[in-house]
Amino acid sequence: MSDLELVNISKRFGPTVALDAVNLQLERGQVHALIGENGAGKSTLMNILAGAFQPDSGSMEIEGRPYVALSPLDARRHGIALIHQELCLCPQLTVSENILMGMEPSRWGWVDRDAYRRKAMEVLESFHHPDIHPDRPVGQLTIAARQVVEICRALAAKANIILMDEPTSSLQRADVDHLFTLVRRLRQEQISVIYISHFLEEIREIADHCTVLRDGRSVFSASIDSATDNELVTHMVGRSVDNLFPERRRTSGGEIVLEVPDLVAPPLVKQASFVLRRGEILGIAGLVGAGRTQMVRTLFGLEPAQKGTVIVKSQAFSARHGKPSNRILQGLAYLSEDRKGEGLALALSLADNVTLTRFSSCSRWGWLNLSRQRAQTQTWIERLAVRAQSPLQAVKNLSGGNQQKVALARLLHQDVDILLLDEPTRGIDIGSKAKIYEVIARCADENKAILLVSSYLPELFGLCDRLAVMSRGRLSPARPISEWTPESVMQAAIGGKIETAESR
Repeated sequence: MSDLELVNISKRFGPTVALDAVNLQLERGQVHALIGENGAGKSTLMNILAGAFQPDSGSMEIEGRPYVALSPLDARRHGIALIHQELCLCPQLTVSENILMGMEPSRWGWVDRDAYRRKAMEVLESFHHPDIHPDRPVGQLTIAARQVVEICRALAAKANIILMDEPTSSLQRADVDHLFTLVRRLRQEQISVIYISHFLEEIREIADHCTVLRDGRSVFSASIDSATDNELVTHMVGRSVDNLFPERRRTSGGEIVLEVPDLVAPPLVKQASFVLRRGEILGIAGLVGAGRTQMVRTLFGLEPAQKGTVIVKSQAFSARHGKPSNRILQGLAYLSEDRKGEGLALALSLADNVTLTRFSSCSRWGWLNLSRQRAQTQTWIERLAVRAQSPLQAVKNLSGGNQQKVALARLLHQDVDILLLDEPTRGIDIGSKAKIYEVIARCADENKAILLVSSYLPELFGLCDRLAVMSRGRLSPARPISEWTPESVMQAAIGGKIETAESR
Protein backbone atom coordinates (compact mmCIF):
# COMPACT_ATOMS: atom_id res chain seq x y z
CA MET A 1 0.00 0.00 0.00
CA SER A 2 1.25 3.48 -0.84
CA ASP A 3 2.15 5.78 2.03
CA LEU A 4 0.78 8.77 0.10
CA GLU A 5 -1.18 9.02 -3.14
CA LEU A 6 -2.25 12.14 -5.01
CA VAL A 7 -4.78 11.87 -7.81
CA ASN A 8 -5.58 14.70 -10.29
CA ILE A 9 -4.60 17.53 -7.93
CA SER A 10 -5.37 20.92 -9.49
CA LYS A 11 -4.88 24.45 -8.18
CA ARG A 12 -5.53 27.82 -9.78
CA PHE A 13 -4.56 31.31 -8.57
CA GLY A 14 -6.84 33.65 -10.48
CA PRO A 15 -6.07 33.16 -14.19
CA THR A 16 -2.83 31.27 -13.39
CA VAL A 17 -3.01 27.47 -13.43
CA ALA A 18 -0.40 26.33 -10.89
CA LEU A 19 -1.31 22.62 -10.92
CA ASP A 20 -3.25 20.74 -13.57
CA ALA A 21 -4.28 17.16 -12.66
CA VAL A 22 -1.01 16.18 -10.94
CA ASN A 23 -0.56 12.54 -9.91
CA LEU A 24 2.07 11.26 -7.48
CA GLN A 25 2.53 8.02 -5.54
CA LEU A 26 4.90 7.77 -2.58
CA GLU A 27 5.80 4.38 -1.13
CA ARG A 28 6.60 3.90 2.54
CA GLY A 29 10.30 4.43 3.29
CA GLN A 30 10.90 5.88 -0.18
CA VAL A 31 12.86 9.01 -1.09
CA HIS A 32 10.87 10.43 -3.98
CA ALA A 33 12.44 13.30 -5.94
CA LEU A 34 10.13 15.97 -7.34
CA ILE A 35 11.87 17.93 -10.09
CA GLY A 36 10.98 20.59 -12.63
CA GLU A 37 11.63 24.18 -13.64
CA ASN A 38 10.83 27.12 -11.39
CA GLY A 39 7.13 27.80 -11.72
CA ALA A 40 6.35 24.18 -12.61
CA GLY A 41 4.21 23.81 -9.46
CA LYS A 42 6.52 21.92 -7.09
CA SER A 43 6.26 24.32 -4.15
CA THR A 44 2.50 24.73 -4.67
CA LEU A 45 2.08 20.96 -4.46
CA MET A 46 4.16 20.85 -1.26
CA ASN A 47 2.07 23.65 0.27
CA ILE A 48 -1.12 21.71 -0.50
CA LEU A 49 0.30 18.62 1.21
CA ALA A 50 1.41 20.75 4.18
CA GLY A 51 -2.02 22.36 4.59
CA ALA A 52 -1.07 25.90 3.52
CA PHE A 53 -3.24 25.74 0.37
CA GLN A 54 -6.41 23.84 -0.45
CA PRO A 55 -6.63 22.04 -3.82
CA ASP A 56 -9.41 23.08 -6.21
CA SER A 57 -9.97 19.47 -7.24
CA GLY A 58 -8.47 16.02 -6.87
CA SER A 59 -8.00 13.68 -3.94
CA MET A 60 -5.27 12.67 -1.48
CA GLU A 61 -4.84 9.52 0.57
CA ILE A 62 -2.47 8.50 3.36
CA GLU A 63 -2.18 4.73 3.85
CA GLY A 64 -5.40 4.27 1.91
CA ARG A 65 -7.44 6.72 3.99
CA PRO A 66 -8.67 10.08 2.63
CA TYR A 67 -6.42 12.97 3.62
CA VAL A 68 -7.49 16.62 3.79
CA ALA A 69 -5.29 19.17 5.57
CA LEU A 70 -7.18 22.30 6.57
CA SER A 71 -4.11 23.96 8.09
CA PRO A 72 -0.36 23.35 8.62
CA LEU A 73 -1.16 22.22 12.17
CA ASP A 74 -3.67 19.74 10.76
CA ALA A 75 -0.98 18.41 8.40
CA ARG A 76 1.42 17.95 11.31
CA ARG A 77 -1.22 15.97 13.17
CA HIS A 78 -1.39 13.68 10.14
CA GLY A 79 2.40 13.20 10.30
CA ILE A 80 3.49 15.56 7.50
CA ALA A 81 6.26 18.15 7.99
CA LEU A 82 7.53 20.65 5.41
CA ILE A 83 11.03 22.10 5.17
CA HIS A 84 10.51 25.33 3.24
CA GLN A 85 12.79 26.57 0.46
CA GLU A 86 12.47 30.11 1.81
CA LEU A 87 13.36 29.99 5.49
CA CYS A 88 10.39 30.41 7.83
CA LEU A 89 12.08 31.15 11.14
CA CYS A 90 11.58 33.75 13.87
CA PRO A 91 14.93 35.61 14.01
CA GLN A 92 14.34 37.08 17.49
CA LEU A 93 13.79 33.63 19.06
CA THR A 94 16.52 31.17 20.00
CA VAL A 95 17.50 28.09 18.04
CA SER A 96 15.75 25.75 20.47
CA GLU A 97 12.59 27.89 20.47
CA ASN A 98 12.44 27.75 16.67
CA ILE A 99 13.06 24.00 16.54
CA LEU A 100 10.35 23.17 19.09
CA MET A 101 7.81 25.84 18.15
CA GLY A 102 4.36 24.35 18.63
CA MET A 103 5.88 21.37 20.46
CA GLU A 104 7.12 23.17 23.59
CA PRO A 105 7.77 20.80 26.51
CA SER A 106 5.95 21.94 29.63
CA ARG A 107 5.54 21.01 33.27
CA TRP A 108 2.59 22.09 35.43
CA GLY A 109 1.63 24.59 32.75
CA TRP A 110 5.10 26.17 32.54
CA VAL A 111 7.65 25.76 29.77
CA ASP A 112 10.33 23.28 30.86
CA ARG A 113 13.55 25.05 29.78
CA ASP A 114 15.82 22.10 30.60
CA ALA A 115 13.71 19.76 28.47
CA TYR A 116 13.66 22.47 25.77
CA ARG A 117 17.45 22.51 25.46
CA ARG A 118 17.78 18.75 25.80
CA LYS A 119 15.31 17.99 23.00
CA ALA A 120 16.86 20.65 20.74
CA MET A 121 20.34 19.24 21.35
CA GLU A 122 19.19 15.72 20.42
CA VAL A 123 18.31 16.96 16.94
CA LEU A 124 21.24 19.38 16.57
CA GLU A 125 23.80 16.71 17.40
CA SER A 126 23.07 15.11 14.04
CA PHE A 127 24.70 18.08 12.29
CA HIS A 128 27.56 19.09 14.62
CA HIS A 129 27.39 22.65 13.27
CA PRO A 130 29.85 24.88 15.24
CA ASP A 131 27.80 28.09 14.84
CA ILE A 132 24.56 26.68 16.21
CA HIS A 133 23.92 26.82 19.97
CA PRO A 134 20.44 26.13 21.39
CA ASP A 135 20.34 29.48 23.23
CA ARG A 136 21.60 31.62 20.34
CA PRO A 137 19.07 33.88 18.52
CA VAL A 138 18.45 32.63 14.99
CA GLY A 139 18.88 36.18 13.64
CA GLN A 140 22.59 35.96 14.49
CA LEU A 141 23.16 32.85 12.35
CA THR A 142 24.37 32.63 8.77
CA ILE A 143 21.93 31.59 6.05
CA ALA A 144 23.50 28.11 5.95
CA ALA A 145 23.11 27.70 9.72
CA ARG A 146 19.48 28.87 9.54
CA GLN A 147 18.85 26.21 6.90
CA VAL A 148 20.12 23.59 9.35
CA VAL A 149 17.71 24.91 12.03
CA GLU A 150 14.83 24.68 9.54
CA ILE A 151 15.71 21.04 8.83
CA CYS A 152 16.01 20.24 12.53
CA ARG A 153 12.55 21.69 13.18
CA ALA A 154 11.00 19.19 10.75
CA LEU A 155 13.00 16.33 12.20
CA ALA A 156 11.90 17.23 15.73
CA ALA A 157 8.26 16.85 14.69
CA LYS A 158 8.90 13.09 14.19
CA ALA A 159 6.79 13.11 11.04
CA ASN A 160 6.02 10.02 8.96
CA ILE A 161 6.29 11.99 5.72
CA ILE A 162 8.85 14.80 5.37
CA LEU A 163 8.69 17.26 2.49
CA MET A 164 12.07 18.84 1.66
CA ASP A 165 11.89 21.85 -0.67
CA GLU A 166 15.46 22.68 -1.77
CA PRO A 167 16.92 21.82 1.69
CA THR A 168 20.56 22.05 0.55
CA SER A 169 20.36 25.41 -1.27
CA SER A 170 22.46 27.15 1.41
CA LEU A 171 24.48 24.23 2.78
CA GLN A 172 28.13 23.46 2.27
CA ARG A 173 29.14 19.92 1.34
CA ALA A 174 29.82 18.76 4.91
CA ASP A 175 26.29 19.75 5.96
CA VAL A 176 24.86 18.15 2.82
CA ASP A 177 26.58 14.90 3.78
CA HIS A 178 25.08 15.12 7.29
CA LEU A 179 21.64 15.73 5.78
CA PHE A 180 21.93 12.77 3.41
CA THR A 181 23.02 10.54 6.30
CA LEU A 182 19.87 11.61 8.15
CA VAL A 183 17.69 11.00 5.07
CA ARG A 184 19.11 7.47 4.73
CA ARG A 185 18.41 6.87 8.42
CA LEU A 186 14.84 8.09 7.94
CA ARG A 187 14.46 5.70 5.02
CA GLN A 188 15.66 2.80 7.20
CA GLU A 189 13.07 3.82 9.81
CA GLN A 190 10.35 3.63 7.10
CA ILE A 191 9.85 7.41 7.05
CA SER A 192 9.01 8.68 3.55
CA VAL A 193 10.59 11.77 2.00
CA ILE A 194 9.58 13.94 -0.96
CA TYR A 195 12.75 15.72 -2.01
CA ILE A 196 12.85 18.78 -4.29
CA SER A 197 16.20 19.78 -5.80
CA HIS A 198 17.56 21.34 -8.98
CA PHE A 199 20.81 19.38 -8.63
CA LEU A 200 20.54 16.11 -10.54
CA GLU A 201 23.70 14.79 -8.90
CA GLU A 202 22.01 15.19 -5.48
CA ILE A 203 18.90 13.43 -6.68
CA ARG A 204 20.89 10.49 -8.01
CA GLU A 205 22.78 10.28 -4.71
CA ILE A 206 19.75 10.18 -2.42
CA ALA A 207 16.50 9.41 -4.30
CA ASP A 208 14.85 6.10 -5.25
CA HIS A 209 12.15 7.41 -7.58
CA CYS A 210 11.38 10.68 -9.37
CA THR A 211 8.43 12.61 -10.77
CA VAL A 212 8.86 15.49 -13.21
CA LEU A 213 6.48 18.47 -13.23
CA ARG A 214 6.24 20.81 -16.23
CA ASP A 215 3.78 23.70 -16.50
CA GLY A 216 1.77 22.33 -13.58
CA ARG A 217 1.42 18.78 -14.93
CA SER A 218 3.13 15.53 -13.97
CA VAL A 219 4.78 14.52 -17.25
CA PHE A 220 7.15 11.71 -16.20
CA SER A 221 7.62 9.29 -13.32
CA ALA A 222 10.17 6.49 -13.03
CA SER A 223 12.87 4.87 -10.94
CA ILE A 224 15.81 7.26 -10.78
CA ASP A 225 18.20 4.54 -11.99
CA SER A 226 16.18 3.98 -15.16
CA ALA A 227 16.26 7.63 -16.35
CA THR A 228 19.25 9.41 -17.88
CA ASP A 229 20.09 13.05 -17.11
CA ASN A 230 19.28 14.08 -20.68
CA GLU A 231 15.91 12.37 -20.42
CA LEU A 232 15.08 14.15 -17.16
CA VAL A 233 16.17 17.55 -18.48
CA THR A 234 14.16 17.08 -21.67
CA HIS A 235 11.04 16.28 -19.66
CA MET A 236 11.68 19.27 -17.37
CA VAL A 237 12.11 21.96 -20.03
CA GLY A 238 10.20 20.40 -22.92
CA ARG A 239 13.26 20.43 -25.14
CA SER A 240 16.78 19.04 -25.22
CA VAL A 241 19.44 21.13 -23.45
CA ASP A 242 22.60 19.90 -25.13
CA ASN A 243 25.07 22.32 -23.58
CA LEU A 244 24.35 24.01 -20.25
CA PHE A 245 27.25 26.44 -20.56
CA PRO A 246 27.57 28.70 -23.62
CA GLU A 247 30.61 28.44 -25.83
CA ARG A 248 32.94 31.37 -25.26
CA ARG A 249 36.53 32.15 -25.92
CA ARG A 250 38.64 32.15 -22.76
CA THR A 251 40.27 35.54 -22.32
CA SER A 252 42.86 37.19 -20.12
CA GLY A 253 40.69 40.31 -20.26
CA GLY A 254 41.36 43.88 -21.29
CA GLU A 255 42.11 46.91 -19.17
CA ILE A 256 41.84 46.68 -15.39
CA VAL A 257 38.54 48.24 -14.28
CA LEU A 258 38.52 47.11 -10.64
CA GLU A 259 41.53 46.64 -8.38
CA VAL A 260 41.30 45.74 -4.70
CA PRO A 261 44.59 45.64 -2.77
CA ASP A 262 44.67 44.32 0.81
CA LEU A 263 41.02 44.51 1.76
CA VAL A 264 40.45 43.69 5.45
CA ALA A 265 36.99 43.46 7.04
CA PRO A 266 37.03 41.50 10.34
CA PRO A 267 36.01 39.04 11.48
CA LEU A 268 35.52 37.09 8.24
CA VAL A 269 37.69 38.89 5.68
CA LYS A 270 41.31 38.81 6.84
CA GLN A 271 43.02 39.65 3.54
CA ALA A 272 41.76 39.86 -0.04
CA SER A 273 43.47 41.26 -3.12
CA PHE A 274 42.54 40.89 -6.79
CA VAL A 275 42.20 42.68 -10.11
CA LEU A 276 39.26 42.45 -12.50
CA ARG A 277 39.55 43.22 -16.21
CA ARG A 278 37.11 44.12 -18.95
CA GLY A 279 35.60 41.16 -20.74
CA GLU A 280 36.54 38.56 -18.13
CA ILE A 281 34.66 36.47 -15.60
CA LEU A 282 36.62 36.08 -12.36
CA GLY A 283 35.28 33.31 -10.15
CA ILE A 284 35.50 33.21 -6.36
CA ALA A 285 35.20 29.73 -4.85
CA GLY A 286 35.29 28.60 -1.23
CA LEU A 287 33.27 26.96 1.51
CA VAL A 288 30.23 28.64 3.03
CA GLY A 289 31.45 30.93 5.81
CA ALA A 290 34.90 31.43 4.29
CA GLY A 291 34.23 35.15 3.77
CA ARG A 292 33.32 35.29 0.06
CA THR A 293 29.97 37.02 0.54
CA GLN A 294 31.36 39.37 3.16
CA MET A 295 34.16 40.39 0.78
CA VAL A 296 31.73 41.30 -2.00
CA ARG A 297 29.37 43.10 0.40
CA THR A 298 32.29 45.11 1.77
CA LEU A 299 33.35 46.05 -1.76
CA PHE A 300 29.86 47.37 -2.44
CA GLY A 301 29.78 49.30 0.83
CA LEU A 302 27.19 47.15 2.60
CA GLU A 303 29.58 46.11 5.39
CA PRO A 304 32.39 48.11 7.02
CA ALA A 305 36.03 47.59 6.13
CA GLN A 306 38.93 47.98 8.53
CA LYS A 307 41.31 48.93 5.76
CA GLY A 308 41.77 48.66 2.03
CA THR A 309 41.31 50.56 -1.21
CA VAL A 310 38.84 50.06 -4.03
CA ILE A 311 40.27 51.32 -7.34
CA VAL A 312 37.59 51.74 -10.02
CA LYS A 313 38.88 52.66 -13.50
CA SER A 314 42.09 54.11 -12.02
CA GLN A 315 40.22 56.15 -9.41
CA ALA A 316 41.03 55.17 -5.82
CA PHE A 317 38.39 55.14 -3.09
CA SER A 318 38.71 54.19 0.57
CA ALA A 319 37.01 50.89 1.36
CA ARG A 320 36.29 52.19 4.86
CA HIS A 321 33.95 54.89 3.59
CA GLY A 322 32.20 52.99 0.84
CA LYS A 323 28.44 53.32 0.37
CA PRO A 324 26.18 51.44 -2.07
CA SER A 325 24.97 54.73 -3.54
CA ASN A 326 28.57 55.73 -4.28
CA ARG A 327 29.41 52.34 -5.78
CA ILE A 328 26.41 52.59 -8.12
CA LEU A 329 27.60 56.00 -9.31
CA GLN A 330 31.08 54.53 -9.79
CA GLY A 331 29.68 51.88 -12.15
CA LEU A 332 29.26 48.81 -9.90
CA ALA A 333 26.17 46.61 -9.59
CA TYR A 334 25.61 43.97 -6.91
CA LEU A 335 23.41 40.86 -6.92
CA SER A 336 22.79 39.61 -3.38
CA GLU A 337 22.62 35.91 -2.51
CA ASP A 338 19.51 36.75 -0.45
CA ARG A 339 17.04 37.82 -3.12
CA LYS A 340 14.04 38.09 -0.77
CA GLY A 341 15.81 39.88 2.06
CA GLU A 342 17.98 42.25 0.01
CA GLY A 343 17.75 41.69 -3.73
CA LEU A 344 14.14 42.68 -4.34
CA ALA A 345 11.35 44.92 -3.10
CA LEU A 346 8.78 42.13 -3.00
CA ALA A 347 5.68 44.31 -2.61
CA LEU A 348 6.56 46.42 -5.65
CA SER A 349 5.96 45.56 -9.29
CA LEU A 350 8.42 44.08 -11.75
CA ALA A 351 8.65 47.49 -13.41
CA ASP A 352 9.63 49.23 -10.17
CA ASN A 353 12.17 46.54 -9.28
CA VAL A 354 13.84 46.43 -12.69
CA THR A 355 14.25 50.22 -12.95
CA LEU A 356 14.93 50.82 -9.24
CA THR A 357 18.65 51.65 -9.57
CA ARG A 358 18.25 53.63 -12.81
CA PHE A 359 15.00 55.57 -12.75
CA SER A 360 16.69 58.17 -14.95
CA SER A 361 16.08 55.91 -17.96
CA CYS A 362 12.32 56.42 -17.68
CA SER A 363 11.88 59.76 -15.93
CA ARG A 364 12.12 63.46 -16.64
CA TRP A 365 12.27 66.39 -14.24
CA GLY A 366 11.79 63.94 -11.37
CA TRP A 367 8.60 62.38 -12.77
CA LEU A 368 8.33 58.78 -13.93
CA ASN A 369 7.10 58.05 -17.42
CA LEU A 370 5.09 54.96 -16.55
CA SER A 371 4.55 53.78 -20.12
CA ARG A 372 8.28 54.02 -20.84
CA GLN A 373 9.03 52.18 -17.57
CA ARG A 374 6.66 49.36 -18.51
CA ALA A 375 8.10 49.12 -22.03
CA GLN A 376 11.68 48.89 -20.74
CA THR A 377 10.67 46.22 -18.21
CA GLN A 378 8.82 44.22 -20.86
CA THR A 379 12.04 44.11 -22.89
CA TRP A 380 13.91 42.54 -19.98
CA ILE A 381 11.04 40.13 -19.26
CA GLU A 382 11.36 38.82 -22.81
CA ARG A 383 15.17 38.72 -22.82
CA LEU A 384 15.37 36.73 -19.59
CA ALA A 385 12.22 34.66 -20.24
CA VAL A 386 10.58 35.78 -16.98
CA ARG A 387 7.23 34.09 -16.44
CA ALA A 388 5.00 36.99 -15.42
CA GLN A 389 1.55 38.26 -16.35
CA SER A 390 2.76 41.83 -16.94
CA PRO A 391 5.35 44.39 -15.78
CA LEU A 392 2.78 45.56 -13.22
CA GLN A 393 2.62 42.21 -11.39
CA ALA A 394 4.00 42.22 -7.83
CA VAL A 395 7.33 40.41 -7.60
CA LYS A 396 6.18 38.54 -4.48
CA ASN A 397 3.74 36.58 -6.65
CA LEU A 398 6.48 35.12 -8.88
CA SER A 399 8.27 31.81 -8.32
CA GLY A 400 11.72 31.94 -6.76
CA GLY A 401 13.51 31.40 -10.07
CA ASN A 402 11.58 34.17 -11.80
CA GLN A 403 12.28 36.48 -8.87
CA GLN A 404 15.99 35.81 -9.37
CA LYS A 405 15.68 36.72 -13.04
CA VAL A 406 14.05 40.02 -12.07
CA ALA A 407 16.93 40.76 -9.68
CA LEU A 408 19.39 40.09 -12.51
CA ALA A 409 17.33 42.22 -14.90
CA ARG A 410 17.77 45.16 -12.52
CA LEU A 411 21.55 44.85 -12.79
CA LEU A 412 21.44 44.63 -16.56
CA HIS A 413 19.11 47.62 -16.79
CA GLN A 414 21.52 49.56 -14.57
CA ASP A 415 23.94 49.27 -17.53
CA VAL A 416 27.23 49.40 -15.62
CA ASP A 417 30.66 47.98 -16.45
CA ILE A 418 31.28 45.92 -13.30
CA LEU A 419 28.90 43.20 -12.07
CA LEU A 420 29.32 41.61 -8.63
CA LEU A 421 27.27 38.40 -8.67
CA ASP A 422 26.84 36.42 -5.44
CA GLU A 423 25.36 32.95 -6.10
CA PRO A 424 23.37 34.11 -9.17
CA THR A 425 21.79 30.69 -9.82
CA ARG A 426 21.01 29.50 -6.30
CA GLY A 427 17.58 27.84 -6.29
CA ILE A 428 17.30 28.06 -10.08
CA ASP A 429 16.14 25.22 -12.33
CA ILE A 430 18.27 23.87 -15.17
CA GLY A 431 16.44 25.69 -17.95
CA SER A 432 16.71 29.01 -16.11
CA LYS A 433 20.36 28.34 -15.30
CA ALA A 434 21.13 27.90 -18.98
CA LYS A 435 19.46 31.24 -19.71
CA ILE A 436 21.32 33.07 -16.95
CA TYR A 437 24.64 31.53 -18.01
CA GLU A 438 23.94 32.78 -21.52
CA VAL A 439 23.27 36.30 -20.18
CA ILE A 440 26.45 36.31 -18.06
CA ALA A 441 28.56 35.15 -21.01
CA ARG A 442 26.98 37.81 -23.24
CA CYS A 443 27.85 40.50 -20.68
CA ALA A 444 31.49 39.38 -20.80
CA ASP A 445 31.39 39.46 -24.61
CA GLU A 446 30.09 43.04 -24.34
CA ASN A 447 33.28 43.93 -22.44
CA LYS A 448 31.74 44.06 -18.98
CA ALA A 449 33.78 42.77 -16.04
CA ILE A 450 32.15 40.12 -13.85
CA LEU A 451 33.03 38.90 -10.36
CA LEU A 452 31.19 35.60 -9.83
CA VAL A 453 30.88 34.08 -6.34
CA SER A 454 29.55 30.52 -6.45
CA SER A 455 29.47 27.34 -4.39
CA TYR A 456 28.76 25.26 -7.52
CA LEU A 457 32.06 24.14 -9.06
CA PRO A 458 30.65 23.13 -12.48
CA GLU A 459 29.35 26.70 -12.78
CA LEU A 460 32.77 28.17 -12.06
CA PHE A 461 34.60 25.81 -14.41
CA GLY A 462 31.98 26.29 -17.13
CA LEU A 463 32.00 30.10 -17.12
CA CYS A 464 35.13 31.60 -15.58
CA ASP A 465 38.34 32.79 -17.20
CA ARG A 466 40.23 32.96 -13.90
CA LEU A 467 39.54 31.62 -10.42
CA ALA A 468 40.55 32.52 -6.87
CA VAL A 469 39.65 30.60 -3.71
CA MET A 470 38.62 32.06 -0.35
CA SER A 471 39.80 30.09 2.67
CA ARG A 472 39.30 31.21 6.27
CA GLY A 473 39.06 34.83 5.22
CA ARG A 474 42.05 34.88 2.88
CA LEU A 475 41.79 35.04 -0.90
CA SER A 476 44.28 33.04 -2.95
CA PRO A 477 45.94 34.54 -6.04
CA ALA A 478 43.72 34.27 -9.11
CA ARG A 479 44.92 31.87 -11.79
CA PRO A 480 43.59 30.86 -15.23
CA ILE A 481 40.80 28.32 -14.91
CA SER A 482 42.87 25.80 -16.90
CA GLU A 483 45.34 25.64 -14.00
CA TRP A 484 42.67 24.50 -11.55
CA THR A 485 41.01 21.16 -10.96
CA PRO A 486 38.00 20.45 -8.70
CA GLU A 487 40.39 18.69 -6.34
CA SER A 488 42.79 21.64 -6.18
CA VAL A 489 39.92 24.05 -5.53
CA MET A 490 38.78 21.97 -2.57
CA GLN A 491 42.34 21.69 -1.29
CA ALA A 492 42.67 25.47 -1.41
CA ALA A 493 39.24 25.92 0.22
CA ILE A 494 40.18 23.83 3.26
CA GLY A 495 43.60 25.44 3.50
CA GLY A 496 45.60 22.45 2.27
CA LYS A 497 48.42 22.23 -0.23
CA ILE A 498 47.19 23.23 -3.68
CA GLU A 499 47.73 20.82 -6.54
CA THR A 500 47.25 22.49 -9.92
CA ALA A 501 46.24 20.86 -13.18
CA GLU A 502 49.72 21.50 -14.55
CA SER A 503 51.38 19.63 -11.68
CA ARG A 504 49.36 16.46 -12.10
